[in-house]
Amino acid sequence: MTRLEALQEWVDDVTRLTRPDRVQWCDGSEGEARALQQAMFASGELIALNADTHPGCTLHRSDPGDVARVEHVTYICTADREDAGLNNHWMAPDEAHARMDALFEGCMEGRTLYVIPYCMGPIDSPLSRCGVELTDSAYVVANMRLMTRMGGAALARIEREGRFVRGLHSIGDLDPERRYIMHFPEELSIKSFGSGYGGNALLGKKCHALRIASHQARDEGWLAEHMLIVGVENPQGETHYIAAAFPSQCGKTNLAMLIPPESYPGWKIWTVGDDICWMRPGEDGRLWAINPEAGFFGVAPGTGPDTNPNALAMLDRDAIFTNVGVTADNQPWWEGKGDGLEPALNWKGEPYGPDTAPAAHPNSRFTVSISRCPSYTEAAEAPQGVPISAIVFGGRRAGLMPLVLQAGSWRHGVLLGAGMASETTAAATGKVGVVRRDPMAMKPFCGYNYGDYWQHWLNIGDGLSSPPEVFHVNWFRKDDEGRFLWPGFGENMRVLDWVLRRCLGDTGVVESAVGGLPEPGDIDVDGLDLAPGAMDALTAVDVEGWRRELSEIDAYLRTYGERTPQGLLDELARVRDGL
Repeated sequence: MTRLEALQEWVDDVTRLTRPDRVQWCDGSEGEARALQQAMFASGELIALNADTHPGCTLHRSDPGDVARVEHVTYICTADREDAGLNNHWMAPDEAHARMDALFEGCMEGRTLYVIPYCMGPIDSPLSRCGVELTDSAYVVANMRLMTRMGGAALARIEREGRFVRGLHSIGDLDPERRYIMHFPEELSIKSFGSGYGGNALLGKKCHALRIASHQARDEGWLAEHMLIVGVENPQGETHYIAAAFPSQCGKTNLAMLIPPESYPGWKIWTVGDDICWMRPGEDGRLWAINPEAGFFGVAPGTGPDTNPNALAMLDRDAIFTNVGVTADNQPWWEGKGDGLEPALNWKGEPYGPDTAPAAHPNSRFTVSISRCPSYTEAAEAPQGVPISAIVFGGRRAGLMPLVLQAGSWRHGVLLGAGMASETTAAATGKVGVVRRDPMAMKPFCGYNYGDYWQHWLNIGDGLSSPPEVFHVNWFRKDDEGRFLWPGFGENMRVLDWVLRRCLGDTGVVESAVGGLPEPGDIDVDGLDLAPGAMDALTAVDVEGWRRELSEIDAYLRTYGERTPQGLLDELARVRDGL
């Protein structure tokens, strides 16, 4: 129950529509969590893992047809179709509500309706925003408890403010033909039906924190971005914060939890967040950022001692695993874990063997509190957020894009972000080098027209007296034989070092038409086994290649028609003229 009349009326309306057997208001307490866990053990929804090796860890096996986000049935529902843009599927709000309400009619009979009040961001932060998710999934409750600040404190803030994002979710009957995720940004509401998968069911995550929040941020003058936030502390004890956006499979989580190499004694990396970043202009003219999430919902396969030891270290207790395999003694297992063990059952619970591989689904997940991360910092709870010194964009490009490039201005930085792209691999598509644009890594998550979104970025910059420096990095440049020129992983610290020295004005730059490049010898490569001429290749500017690239970016930007900011087109013309 609540003192906020609008919230109580909404819960009552949903109760009449969905007809649950009971309604439970979640308080986020340990006792509540234990009771829900025991109920899920009894129903088979959760499986207890080895209590000796992984105390407090559990396994959830989802329906085999419900294992990932479903972008093709994810809609932005605005009154004007153009406001959603080419970057989104659109449906008229009246039609979307009618379709969803028909699905929700009586869908919770025999089930419990859980009311989850939550706060995205530190409870006392002015940058935070609250929501309430109504769901019939105890698994969702357990995950939301780790991923958000959920419970009584969030409800108290909602009652004080009287404003919250409304999220209604039901697993329904898990029929792919009756599965939709609808977003109503003008109403600050979400309706999701037919899926129990995290990205579709944990409505505080992508649905609220990016699709709804990006629209909310545009209206209120801030930014909601698909970015990590990482603090870099030098041996003198000074910490500077970087926000970075990367498309999938470009090393985002690895960078968020990077361990400095031995060649950087005394340096430390602090993880503020690995996925979502909310940034607001401060009174000092800088951008200040919070991580709206309180946990990680990470991909398990490939997480191992060589790729991300910090992530691996936090998964030995109090984690929820989804769709991983298990060993004979009931330990979680996935490809790349590197523990020398063998799986006994695959992610479906079948005996593991060549015919039932892989053991873990490629999109299997772990959910764990961010405080479990060895590189966690209490700055993640700072109400004012952390000041951002640099914004870094990145993509997977075998050619053209240098190892690191500095934008000449905020507007140039917006162009670098808007033109972001990754190249597909042969394993994924049968072709190498197919360029896919993913501006600011927000293509699946921007809750409104990309043209308006880019203009909002330009507007934010105009209001900053001390904007962050903007960079583009590319860890994936290859030589003519297809070998990576840069070692990546922890050695990316060397590039971050240069980035921060540029922010402080402590090192020079080689100016080029496409941006600033490191001076020869200015990135420390001592101890690296680089191929002869590697650094020359990593910092080269292919003029003809860049002309083609800019023409492709120009054509892409113009697909948004009159919504494409003229300032962005002018900046592109400036760069092209410079070549």
